[in-house]
Amino acid sequence: MAFLWSLVVIDPLFILSTFLCGCVSIPLALIDKTGDSSMRVGRVWARSLLWITGVRVTVEGLEKIDLNRNYLFCSNHLSYMDTPVVMSNIPAQFRFLAKKGLFQIPFLGTHLSQAGHIPVPLEDPRAAVKTMTTAADVIQKRGISMLIFPEGGRSDGVLQPFKEGGAFIAIKAGVPLLPIALIGTREVMAMGSPVFHPFRRVTLRIGDPIPTEGLTTRDRGRLTEAVREQIVAMLAKPSETSPKAGLQQAQA
Repeated sequence: MAFLWSLVVIDPLFILSTFLCGCVSIPLALIDKTGDSSMRVGRVWARSLLWITGVRVTVEGLEKIDLNRNYLFCSNHLSYMDTPVVMSNIPAQFRFLAKKGLFQIPFLGTHLSQAGHIPVPLEDPRAAVKTMTTAADVIQKRGISMLIFPEGGRSDGVLQPFKEGGAFIAIKAGVPLLPIALIGTREVMAMGSPVFHPFRRVTLRIGDPIPTEGLTTRDRGRLTEAVREQIVAMLAKPSETSPKAGLQQAQA
């Protein structure tokens, strides 16, 4: 039943939303070179995906974000739904790092490029380092935040070791790291599955900012572990929406 619902209802509506938002975003980018207008359209797109799937999101800790500051947001990664959930519920102006293949998808890829999101060439370590330096420059020069998934890809439900790229970017940019824990997105759409399970509940938890003042890139390992420890603790905490959803994710 879930497969049929996805095929007949959700998938066509996803495609329609992506097409319509792309038709708005691409012309706007010709006027607004900052990408901020494209990002606003992206938020509309993200909210439409949550509406289409009937996903309800509970946000905890939103008061920890100072909208007058920039951050390097670090989140666990469970599903294609992670990015729409974060975009819909984090009010800060931010961009994100995403695998290069997403930028090759019609309309979506054009929007990502014009909005100023950054492609990551996972197959080329040297280019990936250059990308991290570019991300730090964007934070400093544009005065916006950045989102990264430090596991380096979607997990199978168990939190994976974190790569140190997020800490590297935050130290270079001189901004705090802000941990984010997502609970329940894998139940909406599991890794590698084409099937959406609608009308699920998701929890987005925001941790405590971790300052980077006075740190050098040699501290990136310790900083990465501090971020991961916060996310592990947030995943292990029962939630009103799904008391057990985060327990498996927190195991490592």
